[in-house]
Amino acid sequence: MASTLLSRQLTYVLQQNLKFSLPRSRYVSQPANKTDVDVEFDGPLMKTEVPGPKSRELMKKLNELQNQESTTVLWIQSLMQARPGYNHPALVKLLQNPQNVSSFINRPALGCLPPENYVQKLSETLLSIAPKGLKQVQTMSCGSCSNENAFKAACIWYRNKERGNAIHTKEELESCMINQAPGSPDITILSFMGGFHGRTFGCLTATHSKAVHKLDIPAFDWPTAPFPTLKYPLEEFVSENAQEEARCLEEVEDLIVKFRKKGRNVAAIIVEPIQSEGGDNHASDDFFQKLRNIAKKHGCAFLCDEVQTGGGSTGKFWAHEHWGLDDPADIVTFSKKLLSGGYFYKDELRPDMPYRIFNTWLGDPSKNLMFSEVLNVIRREKLLDNVNESGKVLLQGLKDLQVLYPHILSKARGKGTFCSIDAPNDAIRNTLVLKMRNKGIVLGGCGEKSIRFRPALIFKPHHAHLFLNVFSDVLAAHK
Repeated sequence: MASTLLSRQLTYVLQQNLKFSLPRSRYVSQPANKTDVDVEFDGPLMKTEVPGPKSRELMKKLNELQNQESTTVLWIQSLMQARPGYNHPALVKLLQNPQNVSSFINRPALGCLPPENYVQKLSETLLSIAPKGLKQVQTMSCGSCSNENAFKAACIWYRNKERGNAIHTKEELESCMINQAPGSPDITILSFMGGFHGRTFGCLTATHSKAVHKLDIPAFDWPTAPFPTLKYPLEEFVSENAQEEARCLEEVEDLIVKFRKKGRNVAAIIVEPIQSEGGDNHASDDFFQKLRNIAKKHGCAFLCDEVQTGGGSTGKFWAHEHWGLDDPADIVTFSKKLLSGGYFYKDELRPDMPYRIFNTWLGDPSKNLMFSEVLNVIRREKLLDNVNESGKVLLQGLKDLQVLYPHILSKARGKGTFCSIDAPNDAIRNTLVLKMRNKGIVLGGCGEKSIRFRPALIFKPHHAHLFLNVFSDVLAAHK
């Protein structure tokens, strides 16, 4: 029933700007059997290019108020947050419930005055999907502040470990106020080239995906290790890829030792399960298992950034679950698809005093209320199973297309529906993304030349077939 209602609402919203017709050609595969399709259209046919005249006028007015030069189109909802699809009836019902009105009107200062039911709500939502071995959660408002405070938690933990049972000295308390050691210690966070962990001041030092993010901003002198550059198809380059991963792991250890000799110990290693902004770069489970062991060997906190990969798109709720770690990550950060931000962490990384990890809001209970219903939908509609089924169709279709168009596409890769493929260069990539947008399908660019696919969890095999047919049309017409 929910799926039928969703179908009708999706159709209504999309028909405000789109007309629908059957795709003209079937290059990759036939559409899935109609009996398992819950949508009432066969694919979009745009009335105008995107952005259309109305959107361009609105964007012009908005740009007069604030810098909006990065805006592509005024869309109906954030793509990265549309986990159960747009206007899901369960979420509409939640917002229409009079009992929930106060949660959306009154935003409590969670740092000081959380609501009385907050313990219950956190237990039913975030803690119910906590990564293995992590029983503590700290809520935040966004991905950047989640990583910023995870860095702080790791540094506090590391310094307390160095002190042993000693308390903070008078010298430490005084010197930190003028940004000097020992109160402001010269410890570091190791990150990877190509990684993205946010655009706030501290996170920028660990972000290495695009120069435009970092230009003109002072940065800390922290170690940056190479991330493996794998060759595809993976099964044809097993030996070469193993050597590449071994090289990168050796460099990680060398950097930790090198910085230690300079008196600048590495307090934490941060890594994404899939480097998203940096180009959807993958590494093997073995690489991450060995990286975790290196962190443990050298006494560094192992910080897994799941801001983009968490929430189910890889076929597991947490992408790092694919690794099969014996010893779980020390900290796992999240945001975007979980609606609010924050991080899970091991008991020993709990702050030793109040106000050390703190801000006024620490998230928003209304977002947690919505996330509760998102979780209900994921479980009730078995959406993780759907992601795995649809992901197989999508990835195989991309592999078929790169065989048909080897001069345009290469390196199809992904887990679940968290997929990507490479174009020859950024100019061709951007052209393909634009052409697909004008066909009514929003794709994204990442890295130097990659196209990334981020469908909602309700994306079914039939939708994958529809997409592949439209994409094939665009590729066939590409000059």
